[in-house]
Amino acid sequence: MIGLILLSYLCGSVPTAVWTGKVLKNIDVREHGSGNAGATNVYRVLGWKAALFVVVIDVAKGFIPAFWFPNLLMQQPPAWAGLVAGICAVLGHVWTVLAGFRGGKGVGTSAGMLLALFPLSMPFCLIVFALVVGTTGYVSLASILATLTLPLSLLYFHFSGRTVVPLHLWLASVSLFLFIVFTHRSNLKRLVQGTEKSIRKKKSASTSI
Repeated sequence: MIGLILLSYLCGSVPTAVWTGKVLKNIDVREHGSGNAGATNVYRVLGWKAALFVVVIDVAKGFIPAFWFPNLLMQQPPAWAGLVAGICAVLGHVWTVLAGFRGGKGVGTSAGMLLALFPLSMPFCLIVFALVVGTTGYVSLASILATLTLPLSLLYFHFSGRTVVPLHLWLASVSLFLFIVFTHRSNLKRLVQGTEKSIRKKKSASTSI
């Protein structure tokens, strides 16, 4: 179990946004835009191609540990091993040891974990995310509401009889929502104040650097 925890944390700790900025522009994206080491800030600073790359890798950082690592490292992994691995990957992304413990806000890596552990709910979360971004332009709000959709959809699946959702998984989904709210607390404050940045007002990379 210790090996699973450490390897998952290290996988999540790969600072995709930071390294992408270094390779493409020799900059630290945390010193530009919103200061966050995530795909949204990469989009503002480096453009959509770089942001798409960051999203794909960050999602993989959550999916691979939750889906693959338990069977790789344990002979008979318990049912909750994938959840532990996914959580460790998310923690690694947010507090990455490879970049001074200043990572992103965990959305992309959480999405990867959700895809591995909650495949039935993932489409609902993606629809909510897309609708909120499309109507408001606020990725932070979309991330929070999409994560809230997870425990709600799990309740629907459970009580509609489509599948049995273990209590520990549902509690984990609620905890994930609260964690995403915590990592976006500054965004929530700006949303209330009306100062949160919308991706519709993205400046060009040349003016952001």
